[in-house]
Amino acid sequence: MGTATAPSTTLPTRSVLAGHKQGPLHTWARVRKADAMEANFAIARRGPGEPIPDRDARRVQGMRRLTRARLNHCGLSSMCDSAALIVSELVTNAIQHSGGTQVAFRMQLRDDLLYLAVESGASGKPAVREADNDAEHGRGLQLVEYVVVALDGIWGVSDDGATVWCLLPVTGDDQ
Repeated sequence: MGTATAPSTTLPTRSVLAGHKQGPLHTWARVRKADAMEANFAIARRGPGEPIPDRDARRVQGMRRLTRARLNHCGLSSMCDSAALIVSELVTNAIQHSGGTQVAFRMQLRDDLLYLAVESGASGKPAVREADNDAEHGRGLQLVEYVVVALDGIWGVSDDGATVWCLLPVTGDDQ
C-alpha cells in the first residue's frame, strides 16, 4: 500500500526509491535541475451525490493533456500514458470528493524523479478501497497504487489529507 508520509516542500531525494533499477536520465532528456509546473483551477461547489458539472469534468482531460505535453517537451514520452492515468484519477477524485472550490495540480522533474501531486483542500484521508465487481466507481486510488508500484514508485497522502502525491523514477528510453 502507499506511504502516508507528507510530501516535503522540496522534492524528495533519490534515496526514497532505493529499490529503483533505472539509471540517470539520458543526456537527450530536456530536464533542467528543477523543472516544475503548477496548474490551479476553480471547480463548482457540490453537495454529496450532485453530478459533476461538464466544465469540471473537462478539467480532467485538460490536466491529462498538460501532463502529456510537459513530458513530451522534456523528452519523456515513454512516461505519458502512466502519468496521464495517474493524474486523471487524482484530479477526478479531487473534483468528485473534495467538496471544495479549488484544485491544484503540480508536476516536478528533478534529476531522475517525477513528482505528481493533486491538492483539493479536502480534509480526511483518501484511501485505497475494494470496490464491488459491478461498481461503477471506487477504483481510482487502487489503480493509482497499481501503476505507481508497477513503476517502482511510491505514493502517499499528506498528513492533512488535502494532497495526494506520487514519486516515480524517470524512465528515459525515448530517442
